[in-house]
Amino acid sequence: MSYITTKTSLKRRTFLKGSGATVALPFLGAMTPAFAAGPVAPKRFVAMNAGLGFHAPNVIPTETGAGYQAPLYLQKLEEHRKDFTVFSGLSHPNSNGASGHTSELTWLTSAPHPGLAGFKNTISLDQLMAKHIGAATRFPSLSIGTNSKSLSWTANGVRIPSQSHPAKLFRQMFVNGNEKEVAEEMKNLDRGRSILDTVLGDAKALNVTLGARDREKLDEYFTSVRELEVRLRQNKQWARHPKPAVDQKEPREVADRTDILAKQRLLYDLILLALQTDSTRVITFSLGSMNAIPNNIPGVHTDWHMLSHHGRDEDKIEELARIEAAEFEVFSEFLTKLKNVKEAGGHLLDQTAILFGSNLGNASSHSWNNLPILLAGGGYKHGHHVAHDKDNNTPFANLFVPLAQRMGVEIEKFGSSTKSSIRGLES
Repeated sequence: MSYITTKTSLKRRTFLKGSGATVALPFLGAMTPAFAAGPVAPKRFVAMNAGLGFHAPNVIPTETGAGYQAPLYLQKLEEHRKDFTVFSGLSHPNSNGASGHTSELTWLTSAPHPGLAGFKNTISLDQLMAKHIGAATRFPSLSIGTNSKSLSWTANGVRIPSQSHPAKLFRQMFVNGNEKEVAEEMKNLDRGRSILDTVLGDAKALNVTLGARDREKLDEYFTSVRELEVRLRQNKQWARHPKPAVDQKEPREVADRTDILAKQRLLYDLILLALQTDSTRVITFSLGSMNAIPNNIPGVHTDWHMLSHHGRDEDKIEELARIEAAEFEVFSEFLTKLKNVKEAGGHLLDQTAILFGSNLGNASSHSWNNLPILLAGGGYKHGHHVAHDKDNNTPFANLFVPLAQRMGVEIEKFGSSTKSSIRGLES
């Protein structure tokens, strides 16, 4: 991408008009202030979680530092070795919950005891970032998954639904409605706001007669209403603006639900487009799992979930490794595509911090300790394996604080974090 280097600059959101058509431009270097030293691209964040884990010996090197010998899965990322850091010895404390799998609920929140009686989740890292970004992009965040699972949670602990259909996601981001459809959308947004105004008024009147605990619950409700009002205002503003034009046709849905690699590739491509067009700067991606045999992976003949509970059976581990190695290959393709998008004197990966890993350190035993975690891009110094204490894990949320700060969120603590920094993360 080339940049315009004049004394003037384009507005942050610029449109081209002609012959009755209007097209929104993606981020361009000329959209920075004229007095800036050079093009300044926005910072982005993407979090990706594998719910069935990754076989740790194939991810975590035995050596530390820059000279580690890459285990099987990291060999698939060899061309990007200097673009990511491997962290080991991290976990969320008190993640013992209803089952090992419920730790997925809190991978981006760090709330304790997921799924147990009385459990209430907290805001996820991506949503904290999205609240800070606000209406700077059409979508403050996107929650995506190969299945219906989502990693994103509101401040009141409500799960945000994920979009698992590539075609619907594409239409949501890039297909403009006609004049009648836009007018109907505006009417629906106005109607939603009026309903919220009415309900909020009734709730405030009720507040006078309630006890302390009920007033606390009602305050949480007010917070939810206020957040919805903000979203409605933002949606109304963006509804008037045309969506970005992209040189790509609407993707077809993957007909075979067991073809996990095809689904992941499609969604990775849409994530790339979302970032490239500055449609959003915050994305979560649940990589998915299934109680079935993944298709189109040579040598795999067994139910994926069953393989993850291998009980140290070498044949099962070998078969499982074929699935997970293929996932790392697809992830490597995504990193390559990010690096091929040039902006601000560098590439898109420079501006995008990608958190990639799992809520399970050992899926076979449902262990939520010693999580396999990679951090790629984001302008950090990479190329190392940073090993934290495997017996006394460092809180995973210690990594969340600097990631939030990088996005402009001024915090010193998040969830179960004990520090505002983490060893091994250098800018």
